[in-house]
Amino acid sequence: MTRKYTPVAIAYDFDGTLAPGNMPERDFIPALKLKPAVFWKKVKEHAEEHDMDEILAYMDLMLQEAGSKRVKIDRAAFAEYGKKLKLYRGVEKWFVRINEYGRERKLTVKHYIISSGLREMIEGTKVAKCFACIFASGFRYDQHMVAKWPALAINYTNKTQYLFRINKGIMNSWDNSVINKYMPDNERPVPFENMIYIGDGETDIPAMKTVKTLGGRAIAVYPPHKKGAKERALKLVNAENRAHAAVLANYSDGQPLDKAVKASLDEIAARRVFKSCAAHT
Repeated sequence: MTRKYTPVAIAYDFDGTLAPGNMPERDFIPALKLKPAVFWKKVKEHAEEHDMDEILAYMDLMLQEAGSKRVKIDRAAFAEYGKKLKLYRGVEKWFVRINEYGRERKLTVKHYIISSGLREMIEGTKVAKCFACIFASGFRYDQHMVAKWPALAINYTNKTQYLFRINKGIMNSWDNSVINKYMPDNERPVPFENMIYIGDGETDIPAMKTVKTLGGRAIAVYPPHKKGAKERALKLVNAENRAHAAVLANYSDGQPLDKAVKASLDEIAARRVFKSCAAHT
């Protein structure tokens, strides 16, 4: 049975992809009276000392530093940090425009976050409601909504797991009963060839390569006015074959990123038409 509308998933990293820099550097780390470079140096030392994953190390250190310096670290505080996050140009209007472009081509476009950043901060941003699911690192909270322990840490390599969750329609991080269970490709809610992954570089390489290898589109974005950023992004395309395109992180209408994503949607729509024609030959 042919679906009336074809499902499409666009998955994004967050830090450096939809918003400049790292989320904790805006308000949280300054509240600790630390410079970002000092905090991240401590994270690396903490990870090395305890042979820890770096994402778990930074979350653990957030709890330790906040506790010792009496900085509020509850769900509401994280949401407030998220509200203040500056997004790249065009992000706020991006989702409605892309969804409409898809609808005109009989595509149902849904957006997802796959990020090592904090889901609680992302949930506080202006665009949180635009995502079908936010897969991001997060804390466990007590009855007072105070962060007590890292509940989920999404690092660079396990981001690929969440691509398969989207592929199979698993909209949570805890249910592992389906993720490794065999499911025929034609029964999966979102085929990989209908996926687009947008990330900002090295931390997204495994996810980009996975989507690209399995028939989807991978796009690297780079920030404006950052020395060497464009060259590093282009290397992912030209020298390393990990992404299809490298473009400026500007989500405005008519910009290269807008054109690249719309071209990818056109390709998915055209493939649907071709398959429909082939089925009637």
